[in-house]
Formats: sequence, structure tokens, C-alpha cells
Amino acid sequence: MTRTLLVSGMVLFTMTNLMSAADDVVSNVVLGIHGGIGVDKVDMTPDLDKQVRAVLTEALQAGHAKLKSGGSSLDAVETAIRVMEDSPLLNAGKGAVFTHEGRNELDASIMDGKTKKAGSMAGVTIIKNPITGARAVMEKSKHVMLVGRGAEIFATQQGLDIVDPSYFWTEHRWKAIQAIWKQEAELKNKRGALPVENLPPAKKSEYGTVGAVALDAAGNLAAGTSTGGMTNKSFGRVGDSPIIGAGTYADNEAAAISCTGHGEFFIRYAVSHEIVAQMKYKGSSAEAASHDVINRQLKDAGGEGAAIVLDKTGRFATAYNSEGLYRACITQDGKVRVRLYEE
Repeated sequence: MTRTLLVSGMVLFTMTNLMSAADDVVSNVVLGIHGGIGVDKVDMTPDLDKQVRAVLTEALQAGHAKLKSGGSSLDAVETAIRVMEDSPLLNAGKGAVFTHEGRNELDASIMDGKTKKAGSMAGVTIIKNPITGARAVMEKSKHVMLVGRGAEIFATQQGLDIVDPSYFWTEHRWKAIQAIWKQEAELKNKRGALPVENLPPAKKSEYGTVGAVALDAAGNLAAGTSTGGMTNKSFGRVGDSPIIGAGTYADNEAAAISCTGHGEFFIRYAVSHEIVAQMKYKGSSAEAASHDVINRQLKDAGGEGAAIVLDKTGRFATAYNSEGLYRACITQDGKVRVRLYEE
């Protein structure tokens, strides 16, 4: 049964949402990750389920090992995301989706909750691990964001791993863009030329992201996000993932956040910063703030997506208004939890 909570005449959450939120909160977490909102559940096979869980677990364990060896929250975030970027299963790095022109254009960002320093890259095509590029921008330049060719030159100068664009080609992503091109051709034959924005959108599952949030022994938070963007996105399109305050944010006074979903909405609603603001200035919990933004503000506006939140006490919460969210976390003592849908 769904019941509605009212406070001072305002609808806050349905009881079912609160129950779901409470069920998706874990304490004493040092690293949390997400792999995007995932494929539609009907398309999930037992083999794919096993592979996705394995990648998420590997990413968690790699990041946790960094923390155990004395590494910072930034080290853990970068390490975990690199593992996910190297997997062809997730929409980041090796598994990036294709643009309308048949290219792979990648975005990433990272933020330090102690100093508020941040770095990001957008629209890059030859950097093997964009999250490492984002960290290099933060630590080795005077800027926050570099884009396109400039970002690629900078990464080359910093000695980052550079690959041929063909490295990012994967068969399942190629088939996805070909299917959309076929739809476009059929519509064009029926209706004549259509502007790109009126062409059929990709499946909702075709926009995704990977991200990580961490809390180290010194009490410092960090967050990072990496993506290939939306399938069939227009040339030059940049979503929320490299935008500090939209797809990524970290503040030692509140929480570290990484988002995934329809980036245009996350930018317009400054989702990650809005969650932090509610926690800092309203005293909201990680689960209450994230569910208000994701399941009320964003959902009411028609935006689909999710956020993972790790607060300054190690409380890990997730919120999503999509069918699923690939998410996982590991506690200080090494206990791992992985979930893909409502489980």
C-alpha cells in the first residue's frame, strides 16, 4: 500500500518511496559506485547480470585496496572508475556509446570535498581513461575544465594513456547506433528531412554513466563521474557528467555525489549541488535529499536518472526514478553489496 507523508501541508514522499530509500541505505561505507541506470530489465540476461556484478565488484575491491594502503578518497574514486572505464559493458571509456556521427566522445569529472578543487574533460576521443585526465586537469593545470582537442593535447603532454579512437569501438554499441540510423532513414523517407532534435531518441537505457564516491581515513570525501554520453547525441553535445554541481559534487561538510541519467535535466536542476545544499542548509539526510531531488523535482520535470550519495559519516544512499540502477558499495571492513534493480 502507498501512503503519503504530509508535513506542514507539503507532500514529502510516499511511504513506499521512504521504505525503498531506507532499504537502499548502508552505513560505515568507504566507497560507493554506480554503473548507470543499466539496460531495461527485460533485456537483462543471466550472463550479463553476472558480468555486470563482476565488474562492479572488481571496481569496488580495487578502490578499497587503495584506501587500505593509505590512499586518499581521490585515489579510490579514480581507481574504481578506471576499472569501469576499461569494461566494454558500461557506458564510459571502452564501452562508450556512439554519437550521431558515429564517434565516441567521452566526458569525466572529479572533485575533492576538502579543498573544493575539481577537474573535468569533455568531448575527448583518444584518452583511454578520461577520469585520469580530469584529475590531471585538477592537479596539474590552473583550470577546472578542458574540452576537445585542447584536452587531448594536455593529456598527451601529461603522459596519459593515449589510444586510437578505434579502441572505443564495441559491437553492441555499434549495433545500437546502426539501429537508430535505420529508424532515422525510415522516418526521413516517410516525412522528408528532419532536424536532429526531432529524430527518434535512443532507448532510455542508452544514456548512462559510471561514478564513484569515497571517504578516506582522514575524513575527506571525493566524487567522480565518467561517461560516453547519450547514444545518438549531436556533435559537440556535453551532458552533466563533466559539469561540477550537476553530475558530480563533493563537500566534506555534507556528502560526495555522482549522478547518471538524462544529463540536460541534471544540468538544469544542478542535481548534485542541490542534494548537498539540502543536506547542509536544511539538515536533510542523504536519502531524504537525494530522493527529493531525483524522485520529486527531476521526475516531475520529466527527467530520468539517479544519484549515489556518501555522506561525511559513511552513510551511503541511492535514489533513482528509472527501472534500475547498477550500484554497489563496500564497507570499511570489506563487506560488498551489489544491486542492479529492486532486489
